[in-house]
Amino acid sequence: MSAAPAWHVPHWQRLQLALEQERMPHALLLLGPGGLGKRAFAQRWVARLLCHAPQAGEACGECHGCRLRMAGTHPDFYRVELAPNREGKLRSEIVIDQVRTVCEKLTLASQLGGWRIVLIDPADALNAAADNALLKTLEEPPAAALLILLADHPERLPATVRSRCQRVHFQLPARAEAKAWLDAQALHGDSVQALEAAEGNPGLAATYLREGALPRREAVRSELAQLLAQRADALALAQSWSQDNPAQRLQFAAQWLARELRAQTAGERGPLAAARTLLQLAQWFEQANRARELLRGPLRVDLVLLDFLSLRNA
Repeated sequence: MSAAPAWHVPHWQRLQLALEQERMPHALLLLGPGGLGKRAFAQRWVARLLCHAPQAGEACGECHGCRLRMAGTHPDFYRVELAPNREGKLRSEIVIDQVRTVCEKLTLASQLGGWRIVLIDPADALNAAADNALLKTLEEPPAAALLILLADHPERLPATVRSRCQRVHFQLPARAEAKAWLDAQALHGDSVQALEAAEGNPGLAATYLREGALPRREAVRSELAQLLAQRADALALAQSWSQDNPAQRLQFAAQWLARELRAQTAGERGPLAAARTLLQLAQWFEQANRARELLRGPLRVDLVLLDFLSLRNA
């Protein structure tokens, strides 16, 4: 097993102590930006709890429980994730039937005599009915059962759900720590530039380097600058962006607009050299974030992009 990132250590130590002192909560909410290893942390903790012979606080990887878990057949471990609908298309939300099914299983005795664990990922994709079904179990949790919720956007969860979970908050590490981890991944590219693009998020910076996303980020900056200077066509850009990672392009667009806002507020020349007021830029920044949310729904991608790129508020 590769070494866990340094920013995982305090969270792991706290959970280990709670387990040793028999003070484990009935529900954990792992939250924070994507790219900080929440899912790897959750899998590591699940492995620890289901292991029959842990060694130095880690799963042994060899016992019956570990073999079942690694084979995906452990009878006391349940996953809730985005699933296909009747037409075979992946749903954009987790529905009530999925939650009811696993919550009913938690009322049964453990088949192997240990923990029963439900992992919900992404928990911020639970719809309202699923949230309510989950809340009933959170209010009356079964013994020796653990619910683990993973959320990149915990604000989408109702406060009633959040308040009944113990939070494990993954925050951005110090820039030097992030760079040391990123350099250790031995990826091709400029780690400093990648971390700048990822705003200090090491996992996201690693993704950018693996995908070669930095040139795309610079292309978005150039295209926005041309659009603001009326030297680019919104329709052509919308069609182009829709064919090449539109969600990431909108993320980069929001990032460049935020930097332009900060620069102009400080009286400096920004990366877009935009001849726009702060109010206009702020409205366009908000529109970029709304467009990012709309991409999660059923609307046509090119129309969402065109609405943003039409500069209605800029």
